[in-house]
Amino acid sequence: MLRRSVRTAGTVLAAAGLALAALQAAPATAAAPTAAPPATGPAVRTAADALGAHAAPPELLQAMRRDLGLSRTQALSRLAHEAEAGATAARVRQGLGDAFAGAWVDGPESATLTVATTRAADLPAIRAAGARARLVPHGLTALERAKDSLDGAAGADAPVRYVDVRSNRLVVEETRPGAAARLLAATGVPRALVTVVRTAEAPRPLYDIRGGDAYYMGGGRCSVGFAVTRGTTQGFATAGHCGRAGTATTGFNQVAQGTFQASVFPGNDMAWVAANTNWTATPYVKGSGGVNVQVTGSVLQPVGASVCRSGSTTGWHCGTIQQHNTSVTYPEGTISGVTRTTVCAEPGDSGGSYISGSQAQGVTSGGSGNCSSGGTTFFQPLNPILQNYGLTLKTTGSDPGPGPGEPEPGGTWKAGTVYAAGAVVTYGGASYRCLQGHQAQTGWEPPNVPALWQRL
Repeated sequence: MLRRSVRTAGTVLAAAGLALAALQAAPATAAAPTAAPPATGPAVRTAADALGAHAAPPELLQAMRRDLGLSRTQALSRLAHEAEAGATAARVRQGLGDAFAGAWVDGPESATLTVATTRAADLPAIRAAGARARLVPHGLTALERAKDSLDGAAGADAPVRYVDVRSNRLVVEETRPGAAARLLAATGVPRALVTVVRTAEAPRPLYDIRGGDAYYMGGGRCSVGFAVTRGTTQGFATAGHCGRAGTATTGFNQVAQGTFQASVFPGNDMAWVAANTNWTATPYVKGSGGVNVQVTGSVLQPVGASVCRSGSTTGWHCGTIQQHNTSVTYPEGTISGVTRTTVCAEPGDSGGSYISGSQAQGVTSGGSGNCSSGGTTFFQPLNPILQNYGLTLKTTGSDPGPGPGEPEPGGTWKAGTVYAAGAVVTYGGASYRCLQGHQAQTGWEPPNVPALWQRL
């Protein structure tokens, strides 16, 4: 656990972030992937357009150059490719059902999308969708069920468990020889599914209203994740291990700020803080040199995608997504459903922002290593926090919606609702299935964003 103790006031803060995160589509049952019917209406945009991939701020592109070795042109190309890959993989997954075995992007600019399946008959349809096809023995659902079995019995000697979609294996990291074998024996998970990795580092929470800014609670410091609202109340999402319900906070300037309203840790690592009336939620993450980076949504991205983080200790750092739905056992207990990344972090960065382009991804949970030698970190995805606590992400650049005299099309779709992949809504007399998890907002109506919704 990395708790940042407060020793001096007036801490100098530099922070900002980017996170590209998860293909979390619910499996469908069709026999083979099929192309989505074309959406209609003049506002239809590509995935890259809808997610603002071409409008990435300069400080984000500079961080990608520093940490990923990409030129400005390469970084913009990568963000666009990742947006399109996420949408394509989500559409293909709907057709693969239980045969789906994962998807990921490769290459300096994420130009190659691979989709894995357990059915040979699916390979032509995957290729027809523009992706590489890989035939593997184990479906993603089966591997994740095996991981769930391990989670209930895992201890500190086997602290990290995840499905590696590239190798089609369940990976167990152990800090002591034999820990993984004992875990498998206790749960009955077949050894043939598992790769054991020895590690010398055990993850710990990264202890110690704009994303990336510091806040203080008692003797510790954490970082703001993303500004949110709940009705007329303003506040922010952050990590659960930073405080419990009722814990008072002060802001980066040591002025009274707010109170934790709800917190979960372990199990998950999520919380939200309601601010007092002296604080105003803004749709920004703190970038390099204090520059504001816009937040326009919360659409998740695939394995292999680039990801950056904003935290009050180490600032603005980038890396890539390694695995989604990872389970980690800290000394305090196990958390599940976090995303594993190559981004570095240090004490005090906990709770801080992960953002992909302008798409909010999650809040820093914990990790190992540091920003001098490198390391691994985990983030709690943001959409479950928004959904669990009834929060609305503070965003900028939304479409104003229907103008005077334009009809409200009606249906069950509603701005502000968090939709998981696989959810079905109606809008304008048609039905749509959600392809990528996100919080709905005005301007992202189902007919307008085929990257997020498939017409049925």
